[in-house]
Amino acid sequence: MTDLPPCPQCNCEYSYEDGALLVCPECAHEWSTDPEFTGERVYKDVNGNILNEGDYVTIIKDLKVKGTSKVAKVGTRVKINRLIDEDHDIDCKIDGIGAMKLKTMFVKKA
Repeated sequence: MTDLPPCPQCNCEYSYEDGALLVCPECAHEWSTDPEFTGERVYKDVNGNILNEGDYVTIIKDLKVKGTSKVAKVGTRVKINRLIDEDHDIDCKIDGIGAMKLKTMFVKKA
């Protein structure tokens, strides 16, 4: 027997798989446990890897820091503090520069 989660609507324990979806036989509710289909925003790096808070990423391009003469260099390893739904997706802190926001298109998962 497989360990499928119960239905999130009626809590029925007899859910079954139908392709990529899970289906409840009692209330006919269909849902997915894959983050690609849950409606939540999925953050991906330049290679398509899914990013989560707490992951480490590497900068893939020299990035000028706005308002200063500093540059975030290629290969700098950064820990993701938060993922936010803005133009710059990643809120992090870079050693020698400080708090900064990055776009996911300029990082790869370390």
